[in-house]
Amino acid sequence: MNISMLLDMAVDGFGDRVVIGTRDTGITASRLRELAIAGAATVRDSGADAIVYLAVNGPAFPVAMFAAARAGVPLVPVNYRLGREQLDALLANHPRALGIADPNQAEVLERAGLNVRTPAQWLQQLSEPDVTKVDEDEGLDTEGAAVVIYTSGTTSAPKGVLLRHENLSSYVIGSVEFANAEDADAALVSVPPYHIAAVANVITNLYAGRRTMVLEQFTPEQWLDTVRDEGITNALVVPTMLARIVDSDADKTVPALRGLAYGGAPMPTRVIERALELWPEVGFVNAYGLTETSSTIAVLGPEEHRAAIGSSDAPVRARLGSVGLPVPGVQIEIRDANDAVLGSGEVGRICVAGDQVSAEYAGVGRMVDERGFFDTRDKGFVDDEGYLFVGGRVDDTIIRGAENIAPAEIEDVMLRHPAVLDVAVVGLPDEEWGQRIEAAVVLRPGEHVSREELRSFVRNALRSSKTPERIAYWDDLPRTETGKLVRRHVVDRLIEQAATV
Repeated sequence: MNISMLLDMAVDGFGDRVVIGTRDTGITASRLRELAIAGAATVRDSGADAIVYLAVNGPAFPVAMFAAARAGVPLVPVNYRLGREQLDALLANHPRALGIADPNQAEVLERAGLNVRTPAQWLQQLSEPDVTKVDEDEGLDTEGAAVVIYTSGTTSAPKGVLLRHENLSSYVIGSVEFANAEDADAALVSVPPYHIAAVANVITNLYAGRRTMVLEQFTPEQWLDTVRDEGITNALVVPTMLARIVDSDADKTVPALRGLAYGGAPMPTRVIERALELWPEVGFVNAYGLTETSSTIAVLGPEEHRAAIGSSDAPVRARLGSVGLPVPGVQIEIRDANDAVLGSGEVGRICVAGDQVSAEYAGVGRMVDERGFFDTRDKGFVDDEGYLFVGGRVDDTIIRGAENIAPAEIEDVMLRHPAVLDVAVVGLPDEEWGQRIEAAVVLRPGEHVSREELRSFVRNALRSSKTPERIAYWDDLPRTETGKLVRRHVVDRLIEQAATV
């Protein structure tokens, strides 16, 4: 099923409803399809085999997505924060693409030899009365790649993940009820277009009939103002954003907000507890997924959040730190190093299967086993009721004296200290132990805590072998726009600092 059919369904169900942008100047479902049809014609007339999108999020993005789908070529949203060398290498994979770029990024695509227009020029071009239209009766590609997303490269060079139409369609139809939103419902998305959540939110909110707005530049004040001014009922944030919102001094009244989803990185317990206290009527959703799985594969829903925060039963309370239960159509197994399936409570590799799971890389193929399971490279376990707990990347494991130590366990403890705002724990080479534990810590403004006091805080909660040997205080940590920690940059900087001492 080509994702254009999701747009066709929206037009048939609520064609006059604004689905993209502001209430006053937004794009209706019918207009979105008209623009997509014109965009598909532009793609075909140019002979392009992809649309490369190197710009901030906005109305041009969903138009480009559905234009590409109708033209039978993939949309390639590119991280505009990559360095020149990475961008040039990535764009070399798409020499025949049609380019859409912000004015300050146009030179990057022109250097790659692409025909470029800005988002405003793209929309204006498709609005011209004499623009060619694609024959709507022409068959749509249902097997090809709808989107190619390059992974963030937090541990290696970015890899192109192919998300086929069947993967994205399976995700939407399996997790969203068609036209279930009210006329006034609106979603606010605060992630960049090259993140899977941005792609997923375009098609899921459209399928639900919910208007989608994006926040190009996040500040707590602007987010809160937009939620109030636009009557936002549903929103998506990453953990670092929610932390800044709940800690800000801004007016936090959000009268229309009914649902707040978060994901992309681990959520500190302190932050979600504070948010639940601040907005008890809001339904919080923790969504766990990967680019390779077409977004969400497990969800901790609103009632589960409320049950966990209000429970005195330790296992139920602990579920506030879980990512919930698998979504329909997804199978999850926890496996050991020998691929044996583990039981509840046993930590291993999270492996996942289902129609929405792509696990396909450009130039490599699908990375699944004979049963169709994809190794996420995340560590985790399930409890007795099937709730999934994620414990970081397999590659993040610190091996100290033959003991496997999860950085997330130490980070969770350090984040409980009232003076600590952010923290990263990593393993550095050590001649005696193989690796030693070090931490980079960001303190809250105006707070102070000595290194030894912080080490004692960890030691009292865990044990000496899991206590960082060295703690560095930094102004911020290297994170992606979606809040993912780039651990290799932490390691490099700690090594560099140690060498200069």
